[in-house]
Amino acid sequence: MLSKLILILAAFPLTLPAVSQQAAQPSSDQPQVKVNLLNVCTPSAAEQKEIAAALARVPKQPLFAADFEISHGLSTLTDAPNFLQPGHNAQMSDESAVARYVRIRREFAVQALFASVQYSFSNDGQNMVETLVLHVREPKDLIQVSMEDSASAISSPENMVAANTPASRIRLERFGKSSIALARCPASENGPPPDQSAYEPLFRSASEVLTNYRMLLGVRHTVPAELAQIPGPKAAAKPKSAKPAAKPVEEKK
Repeated sequence: MLSKLILILAAFPLTLPAVSQQAAQPSSDQPQVKVNLLNVCTPSAAEQKEIAAALARVPKQPLFAADFEISHGLSTLTDAPNFLQPGHNAQMSDESAVARYVRIRREFAVQALFASVQYSFSNDGQNMVETLVLHVREPKDLIQVSMEDSASAISSPENMVAANTPASRIRLERFGKSSIALARCPASENGPPPDQSAYEPLFRSASEVLTNYRMLLGVRHTVPAELAQIPGPKAAAKPKSAKPAAKPVEEKK
């Protein structure tokens, strides 16, 4: 009996390390999260070449199909647009804003790289934004190319669409890969704005595409005409002026 008890007690230390080793192994059921950060201020040389190649393939004199689409409406903005980068002393309102927008869409008639182009204009009363997006017909590596510009100091949408505002943001959506973007980057709290002189040819090329398609899509006439059809906010009813109190009538004795 004593020998059996000694054998049982001797067996326990041999099993404890195996249990602890098994518990230390990480669980393979937990999903892995991968985060891709876009370097929009200083893209690499390879990314610059991709942006330049995509912009160079945008047709300058496209043949449009007969079908087209023009829409307008109101959109409630609950979040600040991604192109806004407020400074240290800037104050952003927590209240939602309402933006008036116009969209123009045309299809390309020939079998080219791009299948369609869409222009959009948005005005929330403080900022006006123009966005041009070209969709690839058969996405293999590239899905779409987009260009954007914005302004807050221009007085009216008519002046905005006629000013040929230069592009401030370029973005390539790629199939199965992370996006590539280039944007104008302002100064930060920790230092001056980054040196983006090397990217001026890309910004200039994107601005030329925007200027050309403003003319091809008739933006200068279409956008003001469509915005004029959007009903504005209802004016608050004016309070009725109070009538003077009637004088009390004296009783005759």
